[in-house]
Amino acid sequence: MNVKVLGGGCSKCETLLANTKEAVAKVGVDAEVEYITDFAVIAGYGIMSTPALIVDEKIVSMGKVLKSSEIEKFLQ
Repeated sequence: MNVKVLGGGCSKCETLLANTKEAVAKVGVDAEVEYITDFAVIAGYGIMSTPALIVDEKIVSMGKVLKSSEIEKFLQ
């Protein structure tokens, strides 16, 4: 499983990254978590509002900080 957090390095983006890592650990899935801050790459996904969360190349959230429990649902 591939999980990507896209953002510009702001506090909300950092929080989503931390919550994502926590969710991956809780669910116990074999997942690689990437943090992408390159705006060219972010724009390539069509993301207009960060932070964003992508699971297996599918955009599951854009423009908000999900809680760990919310992220777990996308990982199962």
